[in-house]
Amino acid sequence: MIRNIFALSIAIVMCESAFGIELPRDIDDIRKMYSKDSSHWEKPLVDEGVQWQEIGALPDEAPYPESNPYSEAKAKLGERLFNDPKLSLSNQIACTSCHDKEQGYSNGRSVSYGHDRALGRRNAPSVVMSAFGKEKFWDGRAESLEAQVSFPIADKKEMAYDIGKAAKKLNKIESYKADFKAAFGDGAINSERIAQAIATYERSLMPKTSRFDRFIRGNVKALSDEEVWGLHIFRTKARCMNCHSGVAFSDEGYHNLGLSWYGRKYQDLGRYEVTKNPQDSGKFKTPSLRGVAKSAPYMHNGKFPHLKGVLNAYNKGMYHLKPKTPEQENDPLFPLTDNLLHELNLSKDELQALEAFLGTL
Repeated sequence: MIRNIFALSIAIVMCESAFGIELPRDIDDIRKMYSKDSSHWEKPLVDEGVQWQEIGALPDEAPYPESNPYSEAKAKLGERLFNDPKLSLSNQIACTSCHDKEQGYSNGRSVSYGHDRALGRRNAPSVVMSAFGKEKFWDGRAESLEAQVSFPIADKKEMAYDIGKAAKKLNKIESYKADFKAAFGDGAINSERIAQAIATYERSLMPKTSRFDRFIRGNVKALSDEEVWGLHIFRTKARCMNCHSGVAFSDEGYHNLGLSWYGRKYQDLGRYEVTKNPQDSGKFKTPSLRGVAKSAPYMHNGKFPHLKGVLNAYNKGMYHLKPKTPEQENDPLFPLTDNLLHELNLSKDELQALEAFLGTL
């Protein structure tokens, strides 16, 4: 039965590929426009008041802060720490347990297993775009990448330890003293240096040049006509640049998609849990779309297993919850879906082209 279903799914994909999609008549003009510098592109379709930056190619090197500059020795130390379960109480869980290199530095699960097989409540995003943006986590509770490091180590459902105790453990290992000396000039091991080393390594994971990057840099053959059309839809009719702009394809802001499960078992109020501002109820940080085709499942709770489902939900305007009782109407925490989300009325072909474009990132 399973074998028959698998064969059917392959046949469907092959059939779709064979027939393709109906491209717009002006696809040659669209391609010609995007083959020019972005200053010649049609302005993106965004809502009034949205501050956007044009999408573009990633820089050749990841940005590093002056407070924690790059060095090869520091990045190598960070890689060792990232993969070392000694940073956990059980000596069994490392950063890589949730951010596996073989799975794009995520883990393919809706939520991750942690200490004593405890399940977390939020999806573990890929760390390959860690060099960009400032605040980290879905709710932005870490003010920097360096600050982020200690949170999973201390979380009782993740590594269930303390970064200071981890430093004392590592101080007993001579090879670590040598690595810290190479990275920092002396062999002193402390929580700040652990965080700086891991953050340096994570920034070094910036994605390699994508097909989109090659196209933007002048290789007009890097994208197919379908993908170029998807790029145009992304910037215009799909209104994606309301939230996903700049080289990282993220506004680094917080938005409510109607997925807070308010008043139910899986309730998660996101940014509000950090700020305690009722206006932040149900808001989550905009993730980067770099590598999005390889980072399923999606959303803060990992409830969307496929990118196609995400696009279908956006096409319908996501989920606009409305108060049903006087109590809900007067509830300051009742999550209101972002006004930037509209019904898009994208056709099946447009959705397929948009998904194809996202696959080039």
